[in-house]
Amino acid sequence: MAEFRMPSLGADMRTGTLVAWKVKPGDHLKHGDIIADVETDKGIMEIEVFENCIVEELLLAPDTKVPVGTPMAKLKLEDGAEKETIAVTDREQPSPPPAIEVPTIPVPELPQEERLRVSPLARKLATELGVDLTQVKGTGADGAIHQMDVEEAAKKLQPKPKPAEKVVALPPEAKSPEAKPTTTDFQAGMRRAIAAAMSRSNREIPHYYLETRIDMSHALQWLETENQKRSIKERILPVVLLIKAVAKALTDVPELNGYWIDDQLQVQEAIHIGFAISLRQGGLVTPAIHHADLKSLDELMAALRDLIERTRGGHLRSSELSDATITLTSLGDIGVEKVYGVIYPPQVALVGFGKIAEQPWAERGMLDVRPVLTATLAGDHRATDGMIGARFLQAINTHLQAVEKL
Repeated sequence: MAEFRMPSLGADMRTGTLVAWKVKPGDHLKHGDIIADVETDKGIMEIEVFENCIVEELLLAPDTKVPVGTPMAKLKLEDGAEKETIAVTDREQPSPPPAIEVPTIPVPELPQEERLRVSPLARKLATELGVDLTQVKGTGADGAIHQMDVEEAAKKLQPKPKPAEKVVALPPEAKSPEAKPTTTDFQAGMRRAIAAAMSRSNREIPHYYLETRIDMSHALQWLETENQKRSIKERILPVVLLIKAVAKALTDVPELNGYWIDDQLQVQEAIHIGFAISLRQGGLVTPAIHHADLKSLDELMAALRDLIERTRGGHLRSSELSDATITLTSLGDIGVEKVYGVIYPPQVALVGFGKIAEQPWAERGMLDVRPVLTATLAGDHRATDGMIGARFLQAINTHLQAVEKL
């Protein structure tokens, strides 16, 4: 038996509202199936399960607002495995994700808390659930703290529902028709969520900024030739080249693909690029394009089109909202020349692209006019320094000069 709990869909999420169940007791679910719709300050998300299981009991009624970590349903794992909780944060990583060593990052002497034997996933989960790791008893070898230990500790922090109160009641005013969220409420909630995340970023993250100009002559010429072979709906947008170039650059400079948690850089192997998408009703969401480095340009174009449509239609999945390992924002299509972003914690970098505009370009003693793009990087100085950031921007430039290999 396992408990499915209200997931954390971002560093700024504290509560979520169950909008609707997509299942009923007795239903068989497999990895990736949608179990419920949950509303956060950033909209309604489709919540997935990442275990093959059977729904035993639904513990919350629709329109119920609960804190992150609150049990929502009881599930029976079909493989018979013993597991107490199923949470979104462990959906794709049943075991701690492998961390890539970064030998160039100086490692300061660890305070006493850092001497705890804690898996990277357990540290991330502890941060999201507000669990003090010094109070957690590890069950692994030599007292190592694993994900399950953190989940157990988080469970003790949550008030246990009374046996006769399987459904959390809403305040009367919250159930009334007049209390239905309005566009104004949504905008206010979105602004609060953005304010919380960005305030934390500015408070905790020492940013450094770099910028470089990139000659886009070859990339645009190649793209024009390629698009002439395609129908209108199959054509590739320039931003897709940028997404793929960023993904490839992260394979060259992996130190910028990860999280800063508990005073440690945790580089992630998978490259999930969060793409900033503005909403028609106001606000901003950065859902992840999963495994962007492994997708072809056509696959990236299809993924981007689908992601924008579902984001603005309010049909994002929980994994898309919480998985991004770096954020990319592009405001060039509305005339912005340069973008200096604010890092979304616990990520350690944000890439910005402005518009592609004709500019003077001097090369080998000759002056020319070329289409030029300004790329910027906001980096977390706790995790990396300007040298690594410069290598990353140079890698983007290198890949854009050879777009036929992307």
